[in-house]
Amino acid sequence: MAFQVVLNVLIALVWMLLQDGGSFVSFVVGYVIGLAFLYMLRRFFAGPFYTKKVGAIWRLLVLFVKELVLSNISVIAHIVKPRLNVRPGIVAIPTVLDSDGEITILSCLITLTPGTLTLEVSPDQRTLYIHAIDIEDAEQLAEQIKNSFEKAIMEVTRG
Repeated sequence: MAFQVVLNVLIALVWMLLQDGGSFVSFVVGYVIGLAFLYMLRRFFAGPFYTKKVGAIWRLLVLFVKELVLSNISVIAHIVKPRLNVRPGIVAIPTVLDSDGEITILSCLITLTPGTLTLEVSPDQRTLYIHAIDIEDAEQLAEQIKNSFEKAIMEVTRG
């Protein structure tokens, strides 16, 4: 994947230098031309075409921003209520993620989302212990994390 990105940037730079202006617009045009060229030659590369991985990263970022906004709204709603009605707790969430990097990304995404905090990862790296500010249903919280963040992380890391 990295080779394809570097090759695409080199094609864009060559295109930009061959143009009269050498502007950002000519770089973008060269990048699009290089993208089309590399797409036509994708069968000669060992791995999948790199835009698939870029799309997965983009979807993970959009998912995180969506969850960030929704949890901020939820935390603000708890703050502005005259009577505090929260059910904090610790939930053990099993994970199918294998590598240290995948587990670290999941832990960071959970911790960066307001109202949740990753407390610990089990020694066998199969369970995350998460503190949440308001837990209605522990199983629902676990399924939500597995169906959103965990699935998106596996799409990015495993392709």
